[in-house]
Amino acid sequence: MIYTITLNPAIDRTMWVERIRDDEPNRIVREENYAGGKSVDVSKVLKNLGVESTALGFIGGFAGMELEGRLLNEGIGTDFIRVSGETRTNIIIHEMSTGRQLSFYARGPEIRPHELVMLIEQIEALRAPEIVTIGGSLPPGLSPAVYRRIVAEAKKCEHNGCRAKVFLDVDGLSLRSGIEACPDVIKPNIHELSELVGRELKEIDEVLAAAREINRRGVEVVLVSMGPRGIVLVSAHEEYHAIPPQVRVENTVGAGDSSVAGFIYGMVSGKSLDECLIYAVAAGTATTLRKGTALASREDFELLIPQVTLKTLKRS
Repeated sequence: MIYTITLNPAIDRTMWVERIRDDEPNRIVREENYAGGKSVDVSKVLKNLGVESTALGFIGGFAGMELEGRLLNEGIGTDFIRVSGETRTNIIIHEMSTGRQLSFYARGPEIRPHELVMLIEQIEALRAPEIVTIGGSLPPGLSPAVYRRIVAEAKKCEHNGCRAKVFLDVDGLSLRSGIEACPDVIKPNIHELSELVGRELKEIDEVLAAAREINRRGVEVVLVSMGPRGIVLVSAHEEYHAIPPQVRVENTVGAGDSSVAGFIYGMVSGKSLDECLIYAVAAGTATTLRKGTALASREDFELLIPQVTLKTLKRS
């Protein structure tokens, strides 16, 4: 069983306008709503790739019911903690004439202490998880220390006598706190890794050196996403750089989450680390081909796999 945990999921209200004009009415040409949030997106891409998962986290109000209903309608299992506040709605605007994308992210509902305890107890009682992935921003009322506790509790879970593999995809103080519990895999982008190590990273060698620092602190696999430059993987004995093919990018929302899903797909398929990395890049790239916040399709994913360039940097 794969569980995905999103503390601050959202309805992504996505709108297309021909051109954004100041001080004039802007007519919406098209509008779509999607269930969103980092680990929610992971569940959605895994479903597209034929892998089942259960989405956990906090939802509240009518927006929360809509989010859960959308996931159920897509065939994704859910077991959310219901909170007293209202699940947030994010606004994403695509300017069709220029291809520009504007995103406005809401704060989300305040999580009360007893609601947090309910989630921790739920994680402690997870049944035979093979993989637990945790991602996204913190809702009001929670501190970054929460991620350290969630990682620690998830690592105690077992599947067929083996400890669950724990993925963490957060940023800032949440990432700094979460890695203290040594998740198995993290996926910062280059800017988030720069913040974590306290220096600006630009070149591949700089990224590798920073990722090695985090690996030595107990994180088994460090994935660093760099946009069109691909993803670097660093572990104790293997290092790779996977580069996507050049494509026409329609959208970037959810690409990083799709990469996590692609990597997990490789793991549950029994693939090696380098193959998992190729799958991560293919899935992330597949999402950029889709308008709005529609996520990677299996067809695009499979077409892109052989087009990913893999460089072996170290293998011992």
